[in-house]
Amino acid sequence: MIATDKRKAIFLLHQEGMPAREMACKLGVSRNTVRAIIRQGGVRPPRVRTDKKRLDEELLLRLYHQCQGRAVRVHEKLVKEEGIAVSYPTLTQMLRELGISKTKIIPTTEQRRDWMRLVLQGAKTISQIKQDVGDTLTTEEVEMLVECVWSKPLNLRNRSLTLLAHGCGVATEHIASFLCIARTTARRYISDFKKGGVQWVLDLSHEKVKKADDPNYINAVFKTLHAPPSAFGFNRTSWRMDDLHTVLLQQGTPISKNNIHEIIKAAGYRFRKARRVLTSTDPEYREKLQKIIQILANLKPDEKFFSIDEYGPFSVKIMGGRALTPPGEIRTVPERQKSKGSLIATAALELSTNQITHFYSEKKNTEEMIRMLELLTSQYRGQARIFLSWDAASWHGSKKFFGRVDEVNQAAYRAEHGTPVVELAPLPSCAQFLNVIEAVFSGMARAIIHNSDYASVEAAKAAIDRYFAERNDHFQKHPRRAGKKLWGMERIEPEFNEANNCKDPGW
Repeated sequence: MIATDKRKAIFLLHQEGMPAREMACKLGVSRNTVRAIIRQGGVRPPRVRTDKKRLDEELLLRLYHQCQGRAVRVHEKLVKEEGIAVSYPTLTQMLRELGISKTKIIPTTEQRRDWMRLVLQGAKTISQIKQDVGDTLTTEEVEMLVECVWSKPLNLRNRSLTLLAHGCGVATEHIASFLCIARTTARRYISDFKKGGVQWVLDLSHEKVKKADDPNYINAVFKTLHAPPSAFGFNRTSWRMDDLHTVLLQQGTPISKNNIHEIIKAAGYRFRKARRVLTSTDPEYREKLQKIIQILANLKPDEKFFSIDEYGPFSVKIMGGRALTPPGEIRTVPERQKSKGSLIATAALELSTNQITHFYSEKKNTEEMIRMLELLTSQYRGQARIFLSWDAASWHGSKKFFGRVDEVNQAAYRAEHGTPVVELAPLPSCAQFLNVIEAVFSGMARAIIHNSDYASVEAAKAAIDRYFAERNDHFQKHPRRAGKKLWGMERIEPEFNEANNCKDPGW
């Protein structure tokens, strides 16, 4: 607004003949302003408001009595039913001029802040607050709001004090400044109050739905997640949280990484490593498998079923593995180290008694299988029949071995040595995952091979002997079939099951 002195100076300079451009430069105003002041003769024109219309007094009195003195309700009726666009402060001012409203307007900014501070600190009584608020709020509503201000959490406290201050005539900007909230937030509280009253403002159940629970955001996340990252320009085969967040922002879906994580977790999705499944290529897989299942189902007390395999060869040296490590320490394993020797353990697991028979070999060949055959027939004298099951390695099915089995099964040999009948139940080819003893080998490796540093081959053998001896002793004291009791850290139950993957892929 241009001061009166400056207006007079502009008009005098104009009478003296000074151009408008020069006057604008000297006085720091625009040329259009200079020309307008010259047209007005240097006198400020009277201010005439054309936007403010006086309401009919009879209409105001009628609505005031219909609404039982509630100025808020009067304002709603004027706007919605009468179609009169009038602001709430203008309405309350008109009501005060008519002498029919008890609403007080606090004059200064400091007094407005002091009033809100006194209410917040409990220095004003409910009756005093009701007198200040007037008829904009009922006594019950004032009591409810004051109770929230004095005893409820910050969210409800801000809402309640906003409504009380608004009812007392405090401007929205002063309320927002005092409560340290955004003006739009204060306006929203007041708007909700005009829509549904105090209860609507204090009821938080209708608040905005979290993005993690919003179906639109959930659909956007999974629409992106179901497509490969390469479809969005990422040179990756699996999604990362950063990539998902970037793509959603580019698609116009602003959502935080935490909300993305909540959506994925709520749907049961996890970042998991793919499980490697072993398969057999044996064309007679079903027939061989059914034969083994039938044998185990009809196994008699004087019959034994053995799962046989070799562990190794493995070098006796410093081995790595998972172990408890103190903070700041990093366990290392030399990449190049001199081996202290190698070792092969050939073992047989009897499934009905969970007993291990083992010895050490230098090679994997037919002679070692014949040695295992003779050891088992000698150890299990008195049994009617034993079944030997192993994978389809070449030395497990050689002609020499089959010939030795025929010799052992001859009546004369059995009568002389008292040995049982030997039957073979070979596993399907490429089906070592069905070999039950592989689970025992995996448990042994995790217990005594991982993290080991044996001084010699003999020390490694002693550890393996002790492991199998303790295992056999346990199942002698607590007889159970294989699979009913886990031993050590065996990766799965050591039982014959078509779905099993007994062999540890790392060994």
